[in-house]
Amino acid sequence: MDDLTPEQRKKNMRAIRSKDTTIELALRKALWQRGIRYRKNYKGLIGKPDIVITKYRIAVFCDSDFWHGYDWENRKARIKSNRDYWIPKIERNMKRDQEVTATLVEQGWIVLRFWEHTIRKELEECVNDIQEAVDVRKELFKSCKIARSHRREEAAMNQDERKKFWDVLLTMHDAT
Repeated sequence: MDDLTPEQRKKNMRAIRSKDTTIELALRKALWQRGIRYRKNYKGLIGKPDIVITKYRIAVFCDSDFWHGYDWENRKARIKSNRDYWIPKIERNMKRDQEVTATLVEQGWIVLRFWEHTIRKELEECVNDIQEAVDVRKELFKSCKIARSHRREEAAMNQDERKKFWDVLLTMHDAT
C-alpha cells in the first residue's frame, strides 16, 4: 500500500522532470565554473545524454537513483504499490542504460554515468572525473596531431566511417 494519498502521489509524479533536474543543474554549474563547455540534452546521440562535450566526444548521464535502479535488489523490495508496472519499467530503464552506453562506447564516445546520490554528496569528484576525461581526449588529439579540420571532416562522415576514424585514432594513441 502506498504511504501517500492518490492526490499526493499525483502531485509528486507531476513534479518529476526529465531534464534540468536539480542534480543536472548542480553538475552543469560546476562544469561551467571550471570552464568546461557542453551541450545539454543532446538529441544528436542515442539516449539524449544530459551533458555532452562534443569537442572531445564525452557523454555524461545524471542517473536518478530510483528511475535508473541504484541498489535495485534492495529498492525493488520497498516498492509497495503497482509493482507489476514499476518493477518492469525500472528494469527496462536499466537495460536501456546498458545498451545506450555500449552503443556510444562502440562509436568512440567516453560515457560517464553518475548516480544522483554521488552528484549530491561528491560533486567535486564527479567534476574531476569529467575533467580527467577531457584531459585524456585533449592528449589523444595532441598526440595524434589532429587539427580542427580533421574534426570537421569527421563530423561529415557516416557512422561506419566515424567508427573507423576513431578506431585508427585510438590505435595510434595506444601505440604511443
